[in-house]
Amino acid sequence: MASLLVRPTAPDEQGTIINVTPTSAGWEHVGFRVHTLAKGARIEASTGDQEVCLVLLTGRANVVSGEHRFDDIGERMDIFEQIPPYAVYLPNGASYQVEATTDLELAVCAAPGRGNHAPRLIAPDSIKKSTRGQGSNVRHVHDILPENEPADSLLVVEVFTPEGNWSSYPPHKHDVDNLPHESLLEETYYHRINPSQGFAFQRVYTDDRSLDETMAVENGCCVLVPKGYHPVGAPHGYSLYYLNVMAGPKRAWQFHNDPDHEWLINR
Repeated sequence: MASLLVRPTAPDEQGTIINVTPTSAGWEHVGFRVHTLAKGARIEASTGDQEVCLVLLTGRANVVSGEHRFDDIGERMDIFEQIPPYAVYLPNGASYQVEATTDLELAVCAAPGRGNHAPRLIAPDSIKKSTRGQGSNVRHVHDILPENEPADSLLVVEVFTPEGNWSSYPPHKHDVDNLPHESLLEETYYHRINPSQGFAFQRVYTDDRSLDETMAVENGCCVLVPKGYHPVGAPHGYSLYYLNVMAGPKRAWQFHNDPDHEWLINR
């Protein structure tokens, strides 16, 4: 099995600092990249057999795909402004170009596409915002590409966890294709931490503990969740952001809580 902790690298010629593919992850569905581009820099790519959600994590950009053009989109200059991002959905078989009009951090979320949807802008005012949990389990959620919005495979969401709080908690999993009770979804967590010198912890474990890893996650790291429960904790003094990408054989998010900890829901 691939290492579950993917650390950022120095930017390549396309500004890539994270590059997760199904091959590198040892799974079938989710791909995930992060690019850092200086103002004026551009990338050109094709979605191939994948549908793609481009998430402007910070900065502004022009995004062009065929006859579709989205000029100078983006509003969030710092992730921890905690406002929803701009994003662009692209189907499989589409060529695209992204030009940074300010310094830009761009996430490329990918999963198998079937050509059922046209390119479209996902604007901040169309993104549902919610708060989940209570006490030290509070976190704030932006549903960028949820299952009630058009896509073939992708589910994309971002979460802000205040300092000292837990997230993806009580621990839950989605690794069995048993709808309507549970869906099988691979998942990536792209972590950012404020202040940036901090760290968080993420555990990924199965009922039989055949997989049981606890990782110290630093700013810019990506965690792979091929299966199992996957809670996250943010230490005192450091708030946590993560971008989740999920995909599997069916586009549905149905999870199963760890029975040992499910009592916490009704606490």
